[in-house]
Amino acid sequence: MANIITYVQYQRISWTKGEKEDNMDTTTRADQPLNLRTPKSCWYEEEIEENLRWSFALNSILHTGATLYQDIALLDTKPFGKALVIDGKLQSAETDEFIYHESLVHPALLHHPNPRTIFIMGGGEGSTAREILRHKTAEKVTMCDIDEEVVEFCKSYLIVNREAFCDPRLELIINDARAELESREEGYDVIIGDLADPIEGGPCYKLYTKSFYEFTIKPRLNPGGIFVTQAGPAGIFSHTEVFSCIYNTLRQVFKYVVPFSAHIPSFADTWGWVMASDTPFLLGADELDVRMKQRIKGENRYLDGKTFSSASTLSKAAATDLREPLTGWTMRHMCTQKEQQGSYMDMAMAVPIEILKGEN
Repeated sequence: MANIITYVQYQRISWTKGEKEDNMDTTTRADQPLNLRTPKSCWYEEEIEENLRWSFALNSILHTGATLYQDIALLDTKPFGKALVIDGKLQSAETDEFIYHESLVHPALLHHPNPRTIFIMGGGEGSTAREILRHKTAEKVTMCDIDEEVVEFCKSYLIVNREAFCDPRLELIINDARAELESREEGYDVIIGDLADPIEGGPCYKLYTKSFYEFTIKPRLNPGGIFVTQAGPAGIFSHTEVFSCIYNTLRQVFKYVVPFSAHIPSFADTWGWVMASDTPFLLGADELDVRMKQRIKGENRYLDGKTFSSASTLSKAAATDLREPLTGWTMRHMCTQKEQQGSYMDMAMAVPIEILKGEN
């Protein structure tokens, strides 16, 4: 890996210096639409931050392409099975995606007394919908993703989610999530944000702002409704990238806000989620376990009551930062919105917080 010299098809996929044309794997799998020629020592590489990269070996490159909005690849990796990569960033991997999606979906739905209507912002791969549809209370699940080609790609190649895409309770909408929510009048018991991180200038940054939470998300929640969003890396150092900022922004809008995290091996980091409501989160570990048995079809692979209790207990470093006013790093990562009147910072600076779970 010290002599990486090239990339393939816009993705950070490389092979070692000296790889020859005759050392190519041309095996065609039954689920491989293209006979892509893959070097036997091909590696996937992703930059986590400056001077730090994460890489792992590939069996093959199953598919690469580009949509109107983003580049996409499906890789067969040696350590993590099939992996979906969008715009050079790993989105999910076959062996551990259940950690991310169980954490994103089940805490919010279990804390709600009767979640019947759920709206997903993003979630094009279908895994979030799959986990929601395991809930016996779910009557209507609306998934809104802007990229139809990615959705169709995932329908075709991610076999684990095919049943979810065929479920009559799922309504699939191809649109900008913000525009879709603002055009609708009905309310939802749970709204889930399964979007890319709020990188300034990126396609999703306006969906993490205070005004979006206050004037678009909150009015679309039914009484007692819950909003939950993925919130980026939440590791001992990486939590300052977006996790703390998302938490503190939601604190400006909702009375009760719970941050939680879990380690995801394929992401090479701890990942974060934030759950928010104007109704307190009162369930303990035992009560969550009871609701899981009553409501969810099948067994979770990762999440149970004690696991969630542990996940919502943050490291000392992260908890301390979430209690403090935002400083220089926040200003670098704040999302901006341009209105007709001008530009303003909208991912608001927070006040000190005494209790992380939001009691005012």
